Amino acid sequence: MLTVKQHELLLFIHGRLAETGVSPSFEEMKDALDLKSKSGVHRLVGALEERQFLRRLPNRARALEVMRMPEDASPVGRSASARASVSQIAAARARRSASMPGGGAMEAPFLAVPLVGRIAAGLPIEAIEDQERLAVPTTLLGPGEHYALQVSGDSMVDAGIFDGDFALICKCDEARDGDIVVALIDNSEATLKYLHRDKGMIRLDPANPAHDPQRYLPSRVKIQGRLAGLLRRY
Repeated sequence: MLTVKQHELLLFIHGRLAETGVSPSFEEMKDALDLKSKSGVHRLVGALEERQFLRRLPNRARALEVMRMPEDASPVGRSASARASVSQIAAARARRSASMPGGGAMEAPFLAVPLVGRIAAGLPIEAIEDQERLAVPTTLLGPGEHYALQVSGDSMVDAGIFDGDFALICKCDEARDGDIVVALIDNSEATLKYLHRDKGMIRLDPANPAHDPQRYLPSRVKIQGRLAGLLRRY
């Protein structure tokens, strides 16, 4: 069984690899886990290597590979019913920060963003707003305002976006061809697709050959944001 810090580090590395294909630096791992020095990160990585959860790839800088995830997704000290996810780690950190003198004035490595319904990665479905929030590592977010949508469907699997993932969206109303965007169609239905402009039409392309592109007049489509990152629960 992994310690809490080992479990948090494994989740952080796995999430970064899923998002960018590159493992985080030791400095980023230190900041994400609120450690005082990188020596603590080295010890955690070494322990995960010994337990065969991680391995270093030879002759490559910043090259870590996640070999497996824990069968029990609950880290030590949590209830057995609490499934591990990056958002749960963030919630635990937020509670610890709130209990600190001064209300946790230190900068937290997580940010709570609005969780706005579900979004289709297949046929468009209605995106229903609600009041939930999702705790997200700040390392996954760049500048700007963000929100999260839970993905429904399989049409973006070749882009590494799977049913049940949480898409982290940077709000914007413009995007370049080739961006993965949230497109609002007829002011009622939202979908996550590659954006292309094609002969006076807006083409929304899937990342799955089993699904067909969708074409709309530009007046029917509004860009609601660009994909900034992903979160995945296990």
